Amino acid sequence: MLLHIVAGIPRFKHGEAFLIQFRAMSYQVLARKWRPKSFAELVGQEHVVKALSNALDQQRLHHAYLLTGTRGVGKTTVARILAKSLNCETGITSTPCGTCATCREIDAGRYIDLLELDAASNTGIDNMREVLDNAQYAPTAGRFKVYLIDEVHMLSKAAFNSMLKTLEEPPEHVKFILATTDPQKIPVTVLSRCLQFNLKQMPPAAIVGHLKDVLERESLSFELPALQLLARSAQGSMRDALSLLDQSIAYGGGKVEEAQVRAMLGAIDQGYLFTLLERLADADGAGLIALAEQMEERSLSYDAALQDLGALLHQIALAQTIPQALSEDLPERQRILELAQRFSPEEVQLHYQITLHGRKDLSLAPDEFAGFSMALLRMLAFTLDAPAAGALPVRQAATPAAPTGKPIRPVAAEVLHQEAPVHKAEEPAPAPVTHSQPVRTATSAPFDGDWPGLVAKLRLGGMAKMLANHCELKSYEGQRIELCVPEEHKHLMEKTYQDKLKAALDDFAGSPVFLNISLGSVTGLTPAKLDHQEKQARQAEAIAAIEQDPFVRDLVENLDAQVIESTIKPID
Repeated sequence: MLLHIVAGIPRFKHGEAFLIQFRAMSYQVLARKWRPKSFAELVGQEHVVKALSNALDQQRLHHAYLLTGTRGVGKTTVARILAKSLNCETGITSTPCGTCATCREIDAGRYIDLLELDAASNTGIDNMREVLDNAQYAPTAGRFKVYLIDEVHMLSKAAFNSMLKTLEEPPEHVKFILATTDPQKIPVTVLSRCLQFNLKQMPPAAIVGHLKDVLERESLSFELPALQLLARSAQGSMRDALSLLDQSIAYGGGKVEEAQVRAMLGAIDQGYLFTLLERLADADGAGLIALAEQMEERSLSYDAALQDLGALLHQIALAQTIPQALSEDLPERQRILELAQRFSPEEVQLHYQITLHGRKDLSLAPDEFAGFSMALLRMLAFTLDAPAAGALPVRQAATPAAPTGKPIRPVAAEVLHQEAPVHKAEEPAPAPVTHSQPVRTATSAPFDGDWPGLVAKLRLGGMAKMLANHCELKSYEGQRIELCVPEEHKHLMEKTYQDKLKAALDDFAGSPVFLNISLGSVTGLTPAKLDHQEKQARQAEAIAAIEQDPFVRDLVENLDAQVIESTIKPID
C-alpha cells in the first residue's frame, strides 16, 4: 500500500508542492493470503472438484451452478476458480494458468466480467432487474460474463421470479454461479434450473493438515495438539480455522502452542477429562465431586467440559470397536486405549447419552456446578461394574401395596435381588467354559499351557495387559512361548507392549523367556474371550436366579411387574 503526502517546503524557491511516497507495511489475513487459486489447491471438496473438472475438460458447460454448504467451506473460492476456468486466456480448462491477465485480475477481485452480488444487501426486485438488464450485453474482456450471487436465499420472492426467465433461457455468454448456506429457502423452480453441488464440512484431519502447511510456509513454530484444538473449534469451516489461527499467532507472539491456544479458546485441559473418567471407572464418587470443585475454582466452563467429554467418549467407543480409526499421531491415543479397557461398550454409550443430556439440561439446573455434578453422579449411579466399596447405597423398596387399578412401576431387579432370598437349589448350573490347549512339545517345562491362568498371575497393566489378554497360545517348549494376535487387535503389537509382556514373563519365570508374537487367525479362547464368556455365563445365571425367585415371580404374576434385565448384575 502506498501513502502519498503533498507538502510545501519553505526553503524551496517557490515553496513548490511535491509528492513524498512511503511504502506502508500491510498485513493480509491468512484466510485471504492462502485462499486456493486452483482446484488442485482446494482441500476437502474432492467430489465437487472431480465433477467440475470433468465438465470443463469435456466442454459440458451448464448455464447456472448452485453451490451449497455451511460457512467457510469454499463456496466463493470454488466460484472464483470456476470463473477463471471459463475465462482463462489459454482456453476453457480445469487448470487455469493463473498467470494471464484474466486469472490475475480475478484473483485480485477486479475482473470486469466477474460480477459479485451480495443478495443479503441486495434483496429487492430492482436490484435483480438491474443485473438481468446488464446480462443482455456481451462481456467486455472475457469469454463469459459470470454472475456470482452470494447468499442467494436472501432474495425476495419477486426477485426470484424475475430471475426465472433468464435462468431458463440465458444468453450464451452468461454464466450464473449461486451460493447459499440455506438451499431450503430457494424456490424449487430456481433449484430445478441449476446444477447443484453440496460442499462438505471439512474433516478435522484435513483442517489440521492445511493449517500445518500454512504455518510451515509462514515459517512459524507450532505444536500439533494446538492445531487439533483449532480444527475442533472451527467445526468444519476452513475459513474459521484460519481466522482462529491468525488469532492464536497474535496471542502466542508468533508461536502456536497448545497451552496458549487452550487459554485463548477457553478449552478444557484434557487431563481433567481423563482423570474424571478414571475416577468414574474406580467408582470414586468423592474424587469426582472434588474434581468438579477444582474445575469451578479455575472458572472452567462446564458446558465446554461436557462437550469435550462427549468427544472423548466417542473416541473411546471407536477404540473399542474400530481401534484403527484412531489417528496414530493422536497425543492421547495411549490413554484412550487404556480407558477403552476399563469400561464396557454399554457403559460408554450410556455415559455418552448422559453427557449429551447433561449439557442440554445445564441451563435448567439451579447452577452450573449442580448441573455438572449431577451428570457425573448419574454416570456413577449407572456404572455397572462399580466395586461395592464405591457404590452408592440402594434405598430399600417398600412392600408393594394392593392393586389400585393404576399401572405399577417396573421393579428394579437389582433391588429385588438384594431383598429376596435366592434359593441355590433353583439356580441353573453355570454353563461349562472351555478353551483349547495347544499341543505340548516338552514335558520338562514348568508352564502347563494354561495361558489365561498365567496371564492372571502376571504383574501387568495398561496396554501390555491388553496385549496379553488378546493373545492365543500357539505353542510352548521350555522357556520358549509362541503367541498369536488376531488382525483386529494388531494395534497392540507395538514393541513397547511386547517388551513389557516379556519382562513380566521373565519376572514370573525367574529367568529369561523367549517370546514370539505373530499376527494370525485365533481359533481358541484368548483370556479376553474367556473372561467375556465367563461374564456372560454369570449374567445368565443371575438373570435366571432373579426370574425364578418366588418373590419376584409373585410380583410378576400377580402385580403385572416387569423385570428389567439391564439392571441385573451378578454378585462376584
